Amino acid sequence: MSRSTKKGPYIDPKLLKKVMRQKQNGDRAAIKTWSRACQIPPEFVGHTFLVHNGKTFINVFITEAMVGYRLGEFSSTRTFRSHGRVVAREISKT
Repeated sequence: MSRSTKKGPYIDPKLLKKVMRQKQNGDRAAIKTWSRACQIPPEFVGHTFLVHNGKTFINVFITEAMVGYRLGEFSSTRTFRSHGRVVAREISKT
């Protein structure tokens, strides 16, 4: 279910403060965050975030196409191992 339009998008205030501080200083260091539910505003474009996926931090560079999505959408939490393994059967000729 989506968030109420009256409330507006959820943007983590601490994260927004860190981005604004980086813009003032001209710093381009990656910002480490656990806030996967934070929606990406236009102010985040051009910044790099380290988004936690439950185990490690995934490096995410924000582009204009990502505005409106959530940070967690770009940091996958599941590891794909493989589909069912097909074992080659050996045909014995007798």
